[in-house]
Amino acid sequence: MSGPFTILGTGVLGLAVATELATRGHAVRLVDPAMGPGGHGCSWWAGGMLAPFCEFESAEEPVLRHGQASIDWWDRHAGGVSRNGTLVVALGRDRAELDRFARRTEGYEVIGGNHMAELEPDLAGRFDRALFFATEAHLNPRAALAALQSGLAARGTTVAAAPPDDAGEVIDCRGLAARDILPDLRGVRGEMLVLRCPEVTLARPVRLLHPRVPIYLVPRGEGVFMLGATMIESDRRGVVTARSVLALLSAAYALDPAFGEAEILELGADARPAFPDNLPRIGRAAGRLYANGLYRHGYLLAPALARQLADHVETGEKPEFWHETDDQR
Repeated sequence: MSGPFTILGTGVLGLAVATELATRGHAVRLVDPAMGPGGHGCSWWAGGMLAPFCEFESAEEPVLRHGQASIDWWDRHAGGVSRNGTLVVALGRDRAELDRFARRTEGYEVIGGNHMAELEPDLAGRFDRALFFATEAHLNPRAALAALQSGLAARGTTVAAAPPDDAGEVIDCRGLAARDILPDLRGVRGEMLVLRCPEVTLARPVRLLHPRVPIYLVPRGEGVFMLGATMIESDRRGVVTARSVLALLSAAYALDPAFGEAEILELGADARPAFPDNLPRIGRAAGRLYANGLYRHGYLLAPALARQLADHVETGEKPEFWHETDDQR
């Protein structure tokens, strides 16, 4: 056993790093002024789609490779993973978007309307063709964060508002708050709605393609869904615009008109931390280790960064996502 390691931040990355280190027998302490992940940060507002093949449509190869391994990591450490795959559909006027999406990814089966009706009876007759990514999965991010924190607490790891005097090795996982040591971080805003619509039952995430506002709809159970889509280059947090609400609800209505009667339970917006190349980094800055820049791939890539960082502190080997600063070269 070694340590202690003091981890700054209790979002998905901070909790994943803490879990990986604690599981390997290291002493871990968590620090977050908010005293935990509940109700704040982009990890709280994530969709929870473990969809490496779908994300590969616009992401780099490491997202596909590491994202596939993340599904088992989450199942092992948090549970609650639904392995029902992902459906990608498009309305008739947007069929070209489905073809474009297919060309840019892999790991799917092209299915017809009958097969789709078997998978999602409530969407029967609405689409004559879809892409089915059978090996993808999803989880409830809030439940996953709570499970990681509960597992850490069972090992004696709690959350403090400030670092202790004997902080040991500090690992910075603060997301956008780390711009005080990582000035090239930028914010990428996402806006989400939580809906209740008992009239619709879905077993898996559904992505509706549109050239302007593609959406994803993720089932949370008991008629509750997370609806999201927007990717805006902005640091603005906390408030959803009327334009985004109209666009998201219109797209959900196009997917299934029953969503016209849905209750809006929550509106949320936050800014994801991203580096210029949209890939994460592990490195050293301001005398501490850091892991950051998950962009829109938080739940897909947090396990990979956690494993790489833990390997680094144990062996000194530089991770795949290691970033050298000018004074370290």
